[in-house]
Amino acid sequence: MSAAGLRLMAVLAHPDDESLGLGGLLATMAAEQVEVAIVTATRGEGGRYLEHRSGPEHPGREKLGEIREDELRCAARVLGVEDVSILGLHDGAVDQAPARETVARIATHLRRFRPHVVITFAPDGAYGHPDHVAMSQFTTAAAVAAADPLEALTEGSVPLPPHAIAKLYYMVSPRDEWEIYQRVFKKLTTTIDGIEREAVPWPDWAITTAVDTRAHWRRAWEAVQCHRSQIDSYGGLTTLPPEVHEQLWGTEHLYRALSTVNGGRGRETDVFEGLR
Repeated sequence: MSAAGLRLMAVLAHPDDESLGLGGLLATMAAEQVEVAIVTATRGEGGRYLEHRSGPEHPGREKLGEIREDELRCAARVLGVEDVSILGLHDGAVDQAPARETVARIATHLRRFRPHVVITFAPDGAYGHPDHVAMSQFTTAAAVAAADPLEALTEGSVPLPPHAIAKLYYMVSPRDEWEIYQRVFKKLTTTIDGIEREAVPWPDWAITTAVDTRAHWRRAWEAVQCHRSQIDSYGGLTTLPPEVHEQLWGTEHLYRALSTVNGGRGRETDVFEGLR
């Protein structure tokens, strides 16, 4: 199968996940004429605005959601992605969304776009972020629901036939990559139910896939800069030298959670291995 016939979908939680987490890969795939789609759970309305968490300088949740949606679409254009969908779930409460309904909505996008490859968060949500964890669970379940002929899903009033993806990947990071992020963002933690969760690097042996995206790391960094409302949250990135940016977005690390076309412990260099 030629690259022009291949399709990849990223199912994520917030605007900027696509650029910070997958920018190099999405830009690389789009440049290779792979059809790419992004599904994002929220508009990011619960985030900061510049350095403001609240107060008169903060535009409020509704307006911030509009701003961040525009930023997401800016980043997608930079990456070369035209198909962008937002589920409209509540930022910070994705894990409280109705499970069956949310799984069905993601499955509907899978049947509509019919990707060969789907990428989402790992089960630990990178650093325990509940929205990330929830999207990992919902997306994994949606891959099953989309393939189930007994699951009736429609686009408008048009029935959508079942679709079985070929491969499901989780985004992961090795130790050296997390060390860079920790220097930029300080210690990445989130406190849930009184328990601090933090980033845990994946051991090198457990990473199944490493894709060379060096030719497009500059485009990934340009996409990150579309998220101007959040730039103060990761402003340390702006002071990093080009070679560190290349290290962050020049290789995409993934865990192959499901594949119907290949397997084994040999490390992949292509998410479409077994399909091309």
